[in-house]
Amino acid sequence: MSKIITFGELLLRLSPERRLRLVQAERFSVCYGGAEANVAVSLSIFGEEAAFVSALPSNPVGDAALASLKKYGVDTTRVLRQGTRMGLYYLEQGASYRPSAVTYDRAGSSFSLISRDAFDWEEIFADADWFHLTGITPALGGELPAICLAACAAAKRAGCRISFDPNHRKLLWDAKTAGENIAPLLEYVDLLITNDGQAAELFGLTPAAEEADRPARSGEMAAELSARFSIPQVAMTLRTTLSSDENLWTALLYEKGEVFSARSYAARITDRVGGGDSFAAGLIHALLQKESRQAAIEFATAAACLKLTIEGDYNLSTAEEVRSLARGGGSRLVR
Repeated sequence: MSKIITFGELLLRLSPERRLRLVQAERFSVCYGGAEANVAVSLSIFGEEAAFVSALPSNPVGDAALASLKKYGVDTTRVLRQGTRMGLYYLEQGASYRPSAVTYDRAGSSFSLISRDAFDWEEIFADADWFHLTGITPALGGELPAICLAACAAAKRAGCRISFDPNHRKLLWDAKTAGENIAPLLEYVDLLITNDGQAAELFGLTPAAEEADRPARSGEMAAELSARFSIPQVAMTLRTTLSSDENLWTALLYEKGEVFSARSYAARITDRVGGGDSFAAGLIHALLQKESRQAAIEFATAAACLKLTIEGDYNLSTAEEVRSLARGGGSRLVR
């Protein structure tokens, strides 16, 4: 069992029932989630030791949010209790040709007010094997960009492998600002997880002009990112949105001049939130388990596709369920 540290904000998610629009909603379904928390939950369910570093208000809402992590075995002992509110987001689930829509309400949250001296990173990483971070955390502003840099430096000194997903959110910052803030973090990164759209927006790479050329061009883009930032491994997800109800999903992993490509899935969507986080967790787990590079990218892609069938932000699929799908074991039969 390996120990993975994740650092980010846990959010309260409110969604209108039955895919109604916000203006129609009279009731909301409630769950918790956030990119780094989603990764921690999935890794814990896979059997890893996952710890989440964050901040939540010391009130019943914060207690409920913590409970949503503890029930899946995530270590929450390094979650600060401060401030008066946790971040919210409203998710309007799409249908057919209507896309899903997110509205944030996270300004002034407990997490966004974290100070540079809030965490003892040397102690946090003392017995850790891996650190996972996304671009959402520095995007929240305040002292968080500097805190993320300090955390990465401490993780590297402790000998941790570091994975980073830019997870660019246009609602939080523009592409130019994101690229400028993300570039210094990449100095520490061992595994970059991105896609062709983000690579174009944040790093100025040229994506494929035609859909049929995306896999080959994405492999080339991964090689370019690896060379530019001296990153040993670059994973690229390739999602084709046919509608809000169906996606084509595949991915690739680049390392030392080789590209390992996963099979493609046509996924019917129950809830698309957290698919990328599930991919990240799957890849981290498979690499820590010393799977072959081909097996690792197959496992990660299968994990992402299973998540799309599960309500809420968290992927509740077990490692065995993911392996079964990766081996071609998807079935309509009742088990």
